Amino acid sequence: MKPLWITMLLVGCSLMTGGCTAGRPRMPPLASIDGVPGHFAQGRIIDLAQGRSITFDALIDQLAKNDLVFVGEVHDNPEHHLIEVQVLQALTARCGPLTVAMEFFTTAQQQALDRYMKGEVPEDVFLKEVDWAGGWSFPYHFYRPLLLSARENRDPVVGINLPASVVRKVARSGLDSLTPEERGHVAKEIDLGNEAHHQYLIEVFKGHSHDDLKNFDYFYQAQCVWEDTMAENIARRLTDNPGRMVVFAGNGHIIKRFGIPDRVSRRIPVKMSTILLYPLTGRMILTKNMADYVWLTGECSSGGHGHPTMSVASGRGPVR
Repeated sequence: MKPLWITMLLVGCSLMTGGCTAGRPRMPPLASIDGVPGHFAQGRIIDLAQGRSITFDALIDQLAKNDLVFVGEVHDNPEHHLIEVQVLQALTARCGPLTVAMEFFTTAQQQALDRYMKGEVPEDVFLKEVDWAGGWSFPYHFYRPLLLSARENRDPVVGINLPASVVRKVARSGLDSLTPEERGHVAKEIDLGNEAHHQYLIEVFKGHSHDDLKNFDYFYQAQCVWEDTMAENIARRLTDNPGRMVVFAGNGHIIKRFGIPDRVSRRIPVKMSTILLYPLTGRMILTKNMADYVWLTGECSSGGHGHPTMSVASGRGPVR
């Protein structure tokens, strides 16, 4: 029997997705893989290399063979957060305790995060210490089950992000504008030379309004600062504390691997897999280089995109 909060969220998703289509016919949302015959509906987990859908147990079997697993989400999609808890619990049951790395916390918040995970401070104090409302700001109840599951399983949780103020400053005035103190939050090496990543972000930049951002080069520098820093923090943790790790971050940091995953690979040798939790909102063509696995979900979010763009001015960075 599902816990009440899971049932309520699932009902909410059903009402949101169903209510939008009431009274007008709509083609059923289906996805296909470029060059592969057949279609896939919502709820399917797709092994892109094999070009076929697989079961949840088969997914966990495959993910458990890796030392590093990236799970991409759309931050305001409650279905994605339910899936993340399932994945974490299944991997912990299969592999034992593992490190849980989260984009949602910065390295500067690690002490507060550690205190909460150890049960040394109550939840309300923890949320004030990490300034959840003024920082990450997406609804905490989406992330709470993931934290509680990690705490129950004694999985250490680490923040891999950097202060949003640093990312914003780079996006507005460039990497060279950072003070020595601000530069101390940033990865030592920033790769600005990935042409595929560069072109991807050009299209993202063109497709969204950025009234506060006039210079694409600075926007791109900010994205690379963001992703290289998270990659460096992941690599450092795996070097200092060898073992399995699962990383939860926005789809935009994981898709095609050129965000965080490839930047980790350049720092340390590690066997990894990537899975995108991807809203299926219509007829869609998937490419095999998107990820190792794609889990097709409902839209059920205000963004409705697999990798929505956020304004740097909002304090949440360029591309999530």
